[in-house]
Amino acid sequence: MMSLAWLTERPIAHRGFHDLNRSVWENTLTAFARAAEAGFSIECDLQYSADAMPVVFHDDDLGRICGIRGDVRQRMAGELGLLPVGGTADRIPTLRQLLSLVAGRVPLVLELKGRRNEDDGFAMAVVEAVENYEGPVALMSFDHWLLKDLKETGTDRPVGLTAEGLAPEELAAHEAAMQLGLDFVSYNYRHLPNAFVTRQRALGRPVLTWTVCDDEGRTRTALHADQMTFEGFDPREALTA
Repeated sequence: MMSLAWLTERPIAHRGFHDLNRSVWENTLTAFARAAEAGFSIECDLQYSADAMPVVFHDDDLGRICGIRGDVRQRMAGELGLLPVGGTADRIPTLRQLLSLVAGRVPLVLELKGRRNEDDGFAMAVVEAVENYEGPVALMSFDHWLLKDLKETGTDRPVGLTAEGLAPEELAAHEAAMQLGLDFVSYNYRHLPNAFVTRQRALGRPVLTWTVCDDEGRTRTALHADQMTFEGFDPREALTA
Protein backbone atom coordinates (compact mmCIF):
# COMPACT_ATOMS: atom_id res chain seq x y z
CA MET A 1 0.00 0.00 0.00
CA MET A 2 1.26 3.49 -0.89
CA SER A 3 2.18 5.77 1.99
CA LEU A 4 -0.60 8.24 2.69
CA ALA A 5 1.02 9.94 5.68
CA TRP A 6 0.62 13.29 3.92
CA LEU A 7 -3.16 12.86 3.89
CA THR A 8 -3.47 13.00 7.68
CA GLU A 9 -0.51 15.10 8.78
CA ARG A 10 -2.39 18.44 8.83
CA PRO A 11 -6.00 19.65 9.23
CA ILE A 12 -8.00 19.89 6.01
CA ALA A 13 -9.83 23.13 5.24
CA HIS A 14 -13.38 22.32 4.08
CA ARG A 15 -13.95 24.10 0.75
CA GLY A 16 -10.84 26.13 1.54
CA PHE A 17 -10.08 28.32 4.54
CA HIS A 18 -13.19 30.52 4.21
CA ASP A 19 -14.98 32.48 6.92
CA LEU A 20 -18.45 30.91 6.50
CA ASN A 21 -19.08 33.12 3.48
CA ARG A 22 -18.92 36.42 5.32
CA SER A 23 -16.11 37.90 3.26
CA VAL A 24 -14.09 34.87 2.11
CA TRP A 25 -16.38 32.46 0.31
CA GLU A 26 -16.20 28.69 0.05
CA ASN A 27 -14.56 27.02 -2.94
CA THR A 28 -12.86 30.21 -4.15
CA LEU A 29 -9.29 30.94 -5.08
CA THR A 30 -9.17 33.38 -2.15
CA ALA A 31 -10.16 30.63 0.29
CA PHE A 32 -7.64 28.24 -1.27
CA ALA A 33 -4.82 30.78 -1.14
CA ARG A 34 -5.63 31.48 2.49
CA ALA A 35 -5.50 27.75 3.31
CA ALA A 36 -2.18 27.26 1.52
CA GLU A 37 -0.65 30.24 3.29
CA ALA A 38 -1.78 28.83 6.65
CA GLY A 39 -0.36 25.40 5.80
CA PHE A 40 -3.70 23.57 5.79
CA SER A 41 -4.63 20.86 3.33
CA ILE A 42 -7.53 21.80 1.06
CA GLU A 43 -10.78 19.94 0.47
CA CYS A 44 -13.04 21.11 -2.33
CA ASP A 45 -15.90 20.00 -4.56
CA LEU A 46 -15.83 19.35 -8.29
CA GLN A 47 -18.72 19.65 -10.72
CA TYR A 48 -18.67 18.89 -14.47
CA SER A 49 -19.34 21.78 -16.81
CA ALA A 50 -21.31 21.60 -20.07
CA ASP A 51 -18.03 21.57 -22.01
CA ALA A 52 -16.60 18.69 -19.98
CA MET A 53 -14.35 20.72 -17.67
CA PRO A 54 -14.06 20.02 -13.92
CA VAL A 55 -14.96 23.21 -12.05
CA VAL A 56 -14.80 23.90 -8.32
CA PHE A 57 -18.36 24.22 -7.03
CA HIS A 58 -20.50 22.37 -4.51
CA ASP A 59 -24.18 22.88 -5.35
CA ASP A 60 -26.09 21.66 -8.38
CA ASP A 61 -27.82 25.06 -8.61
CA LEU A 62 -26.09 28.43 -8.83
CA GLY A 63 -28.54 30.25 -6.57
CA ARG A 64 -26.96 30.04 -3.10
CA ILE A 65 -23.47 30.99 -4.25
CA CYS A 66 -23.99 33.24 -7.27
CA GLY A 67 -27.47 34.66 -6.68
CA ILE A 68 -28.90 33.43 -9.98
CA ARG A 69 -30.91 30.33 -10.70
CA GLY A 70 -29.62 27.67 -13.05
CA ASP A 71 -27.93 24.29 -13.20
CA VAL A 72 -24.16 24.55 -12.93
CA ARG A 73 -23.81 21.65 -15.37
CA GLN A 74 -25.70 23.50 -18.08
CA ARG A 75 -23.04 26.23 -18.29
CA MET A 76 -19.67 26.27 -20.01
CA ALA A 77 -16.58 26.60 -17.81
CA GLY A 78 -15.77 29.97 -19.35
CA GLU A 79 -19.25 31.26 -18.55
CA LEU A 80 -19.03 29.96 -14.98
CA GLY A 81 -15.69 31.71 -14.66
CA LEU A 82 -17.42 35.05 -15.18
CA LEU A 83 -19.98 34.59 -12.39
CA PRO A 84 -19.24 36.47 -9.13
CA VAL A 85 -19.24 34.31 -5.99
CA GLY A 86 -21.20 35.94 -3.18
CA GLY A 87 -20.89 39.35 -4.79
CA THR A 88 -17.10 39.30 -4.28
CA ALA A 89 -14.31 39.61 -6.83
CA ASP A 90 -13.97 35.81 -6.82
CA ARG A 91 -15.35 33.78 -9.72
CA ILE A 92 -16.08 30.05 -10.04
CA PRO A 93 -12.64 28.49 -10.66
CA THR A 94 -11.72 25.52 -12.79
CA LEU A 95 -9.78 22.63 -11.33
CA ARG A 96 -6.77 23.68 -13.40
CA GLN A 97 -6.87 27.15 -11.85
CA LEU A 98 -6.86 25.59 -8.39
CA LEU A 99 -3.88 23.41 -9.28
CA SER A 100 -1.98 26.38 -10.68
CA LEU A 101 -2.65 28.44 -7.56
CA VAL A 102 -1.67 25.80 -4.99
CA ALA A 103 1.27 24.47 -7.01
CA GLY A 104 2.03 21.62 -4.62
CA ARG A 105 2.31 23.72 -1.46
CA VAL A 106 -0.30 21.70 0.48
CA PRO A 107 -2.24 18.49 -0.18
CA LEU A 108 -5.52 18.60 -2.09
CA VAL A 109 -8.55 16.40 -1.40
CA LEU A 110 -10.94 16.64 -4.35
CA GLU A 111 -14.54 15.44 -4.01
CA LEU A 112 -16.38 14.63 -7.23
CA LYS A 113 -20.10 15.51 -7.05
CA GLY A 114 -21.80 12.96 -9.26
CA ARG A 115 -25.11 12.52 -11.02
CA ARG A 116 -26.13 9.04 -11.99
CA ASN A 117 -26.14 8.45 -15.75
CA GLU A 118 -24.73 11.95 -16.38
CA ASP A 119 -21.07 11.46 -15.45
CA ASP A 120 -19.55 9.98 -18.60
CA GLY A 121 -16.02 11.31 -18.87
CA PHE A 122 -16.06 13.14 -15.53
CA ALA A 123 -13.62 10.87 -13.70
CA MET A 124 -11.22 10.78 -16.64
CA ALA A 125 -11.31 14.57 -16.99
CA VAL A 126 -10.30 14.95 -13.34
CA VAL A 127 -7.56 12.32 -13.59
CA GLU A 128 -6.15 13.95 -16.72
CA ALA A 129 -6.12 17.36 -15.02
CA VAL A 130 -4.06 16.09 -12.08
CA GLU A 131 -1.92 13.60 -14.00
CA ASN A 132 1.15 15.83 -14.29
CA TYR A 133 0.50 17.91 -11.17
CA GLU A 134 3.54 17.94 -8.90
CA GLY A 135 1.89 17.76 -5.52
CA PRO A 136 -0.15 15.41 -3.32
CA VAL A 137 -3.75 14.91 -4.49
CA ALA A 138 -6.46 12.55 -3.25
CA LEU A 139 -9.76 11.93 -5.07
CA MET A 140 -13.02 10.95 -3.39
CA SER A 141 -16.79 10.75 -3.85
CA PHE A 142 -20.02 9.63 -2.23
CA ASP A 143 -21.00 8.14 -5.59
CA HIS A 144 -19.96 4.55 -6.09
CA TRP A 145 -20.16 4.72 -9.88
CA LEU A 146 -17.66 7.58 -9.90
CA LEU A 147 -15.34 5.67 -7.57
CA LYS A 148 -15.50 2.75 -9.99
CA ASP A 149 -14.77 5.09 -12.91
CA LEU A 150 -11.82 6.62 -11.06
CA LYS A 151 -10.30 3.24 -10.31
CA GLU A 152 -10.80 2.11 -13.90
CA THR A 153 -8.69 5.02 -15.16
CA GLY A 154 -5.68 3.37 -13.55
CA THR A 155 -4.76 6.57 -11.71
CA ASP A 156 -1.98 6.37 -9.15
CA ARG A 157 -3.67 9.03 -7.02
CA PRO A 158 -5.38 7.67 -3.89
CA VAL A 159 -9.14 7.25 -4.21
CA GLY A 160 -11.45 7.34 -1.20
CA LEU A 161 -15.06 6.96 -0.12
CA THR A 162 -16.96 9.93 1.30
CA ALA A 163 -19.69 8.53 3.54
CA GLU A 164 -21.99 8.74 6.52
CA GLY A 165 -24.62 6.67 8.29
CA LEU A 166 -25.01 4.08 11.01
CA ALA A 167 -27.71 1.75 9.67
CA PRO A 168 -26.52 -1.81 8.91
CA GLU A 169 -27.48 -1.50 5.25
CA GLU A 170 -25.48 1.72 4.95
CA LEU A 171 -22.39 0.17 6.52
CA ALA A 172 -22.75 -2.85 4.22
CA ALA A 173 -22.89 -0.57 1.18
CA HIS A 174 -19.73 1.19 2.36
CA GLU A 175 -17.97 -2.15 2.74
CA ALA A 176 -19.00 -3.05 -0.79
CA ALA A 177 -17.55 0.21 -2.12
CA MET A 178 -14.21 -0.49 -0.46
CA GLN A 179 -13.96 -3.67 -2.53
CA LEU A 180 -13.19 -1.43 -5.49
CA GLY A 181 -9.73 -1.10 -3.95
CA LEU A 182 -10.20 2.26 -2.28
CA ASP A 183 -7.42 3.81 -0.22
CA PHE A 184 -9.11 5.93 2.46
CA VAL A 185 -12.42 7.05 3.97
CA SER A 186 -13.88 10.48 4.78
CA TYR A 187 -16.74 10.05 7.27
CA ASN A 188 -19.34 12.20 9.03
CA TYR A 189 -17.86 12.61 12.51
CA ARG A 190 -21.34 12.57 14.08
CA HIS A 191 -21.65 8.92 13.04
CA LEU A 192 -18.50 7.75 14.82
CA PRO A 193 -17.64 5.30 16.14
CA ASN A 194 -19.03 2.51 13.99
CA ALA A 195 -17.94 -0.96 12.93
CA PHE A 196 -17.16 0.04 9.34
CA VAL A 197 -14.75 2.83 10.24
CA THR A 198 -13.14 0.80 13.00
CA ARG A 199 -12.49 -2.01 10.51
CA GLN A 200 -10.99 0.35 7.92
CA ARG A 201 -8.58 1.79 10.47
CA ALA A 202 -7.60 -1.73 11.56
CA LEU A 203 -6.80 -2.47 7.91
CA GLY A 204 -4.50 0.55 7.83
CA ARG A 205 -6.70 2.84 5.76
CA PRO A 206 -6.65 6.50 6.83
CA VAL A 207 -9.95 7.92 8.07
CA LEU A 208 -10.80 11.61 7.77
CA THR A 209 -13.83 13.26 9.35
CA TRP A 210 -16.22 15.90 8.00
CA THR A 211 -17.19 18.59 8.75
CA VAL A 212 -15.81 19.58 12.16
CA CYS A 213 -17.02 22.92 13.53
CA ASP A 214 -16.67 22.47 17.28
CA ASP A 215 -14.85 20.74 20.13
CA GLU A 216 -17.09 17.69 19.94
CA GLY A 217 -15.98 17.09 16.38
CA ARG A 218 -12.34 17.53 17.27
CA THR A 219 -12.68 15.10 20.17
CA ARG A 220 -14.46 12.45 18.10
CA THR A 221 -11.87 12.78 15.37
CA ALA A 222 -9.04 12.35 17.88
CA LEU A 223 -10.68 9.23 19.31
CA HIS A 224 -11.98 7.51 16.19
CA ALA A 225 -10.21 8.89 13.09
CA ASP A 226 -6.89 10.22 11.85
CA GLN A 227 -7.54 13.82 10.78
CA MET A 228 -10.40 16.31 10.52
CA THR A 229 -11.91 18.32 7.72
CA PHE A 230 -12.86 21.59 9.42
CA GLU A 231 -14.57 24.92 8.85
CA GLY A 232 -15.54 28.01 10.79
CA PHE A 233 -12.46 28.19 13.05
CA ASP A 234 -8.68 28.15 12.99
CA PRO A 235 -7.34 24.77 14.19
CA ARG A 236 -4.21 26.51 15.43
CA GLU A 237 -6.32 28.19 18.10
CA ALA A 238 -8.40 26.70 20.92
CA LEU A 239 -12.15 26.79 20.34
CA THR A 240 -12.94 27.25 24.04
CA ALA A 241 -11.05 29.04 26.76
